[in-house]
Amino acid sequence: MQGLTWDHPRGYGPLDELARREGGVAWARQPLEGFESTPIAELAAEYDLLVIDHPGLGDAAGSLVPMEDLLGSAELAAWRAGTIGASYDSYVLGGRTWALPIDAAAQVSAATFADQPRTWDEVLAFDGPVTPCLGGPHALLMFFSLCLAFGAEPFTDAEVGERAVEVMTELLARADTDLWQRNPIGILTAMSSGGPRYCPLVYGYVGYPTLSYSDAPAGPAGIGSVLGGTGIAVSRKADPDAARAVVRRLIAPDVQCDLFPAHGGQPADRRTSMSTFDTLERAWVRPRDPGYIRFQTEGSRLLRDGVAARDPRTHVRLFSRYQEWRHA
Repeated sequence: MQGLTWDHPRGYGPLDELARREGGVAWARQPLEGFESTPIAELAAEYDLLVIDHPGLGDAAGSLVPMEDLLGSAELAAWRAGTIGASYDSYVLGGRTWALPIDAAAQVSAATFADQPRTWDEVLAFDGPVTPCLGGPHALLMFFSLCLAFGAEPFTDAEVGERAVEVMTELLARADTDLWQRNPIGILTAMSSGGPRYCPLVYGYVGYPTLSYSDAPAGPAGIGSVLGGTGIAVSRKADPDAARAVVRRLIAPDVQCDLFPAHGGQPADRRTSMSTFDTLERAWVRPRDPGYIRFQTEGSRLLRDGVAARDPRTHVRLFSRYQEWRHA
């Protein structure tokens, strides 16, 4: 079978090792930007197995096999209970499960030191080199997390949205202009190579031994973070028996708890999540409606431009764009 993952060791290391040991799949790789934005239906026409991001499910209608057609209800229920936070439920849409989580992630704090700020007030008072992560879709995802920390789901409270943009603007004013437009991999690589000491909100990646991760900063409503991670999906073109065998192995305890950590992965099994457990357990699930990925791309671009220009109407423009998408 032909599979597709993304081109970071976290994305391909465990899969390549399992394929080396047991065969069955040749894994191709795509850039992180493609993983975050290329339509799932387009990729499913070419590959049997896909490592996917849950927000793209709304545009994937008809291209994937529901897991209920491959695995029994007891097997699925056991994996749902064994995964961290909403990782499993993020792939459930319309009453069917369209992928199974194999990798867990959420926005956390990353630093080159151990005692990190615990609240957004402490983040804003931090006087060392700091950078936000605003590349690709991550400007909008930071906005979402700030809204949650300040007490409202995104786009439900204009004052909270305005406050979230203010915090982003303040942090951006202190950031290195060569860094803040990078994706998480670029930010973490720079930090581990002598760059800024602190990023308050970024999707954590294993493989950066000089960095420490802590729970996302808390606001008045507690921790705000947006769920990431990946799931394994099966396309309509795949041989169901062969696909079933691979999916079963990817969620098996020995693969999740031993092979994944040993080969650069971030397993979805809740037993393996330690230092940022609370953030992962509480992380918010993004919309999975048709057209969301396009809105995520456009909303992030609008936010980057607005906070860079210190435009006081950025939150108004973002709310307007959200309403246009919802009522399209």
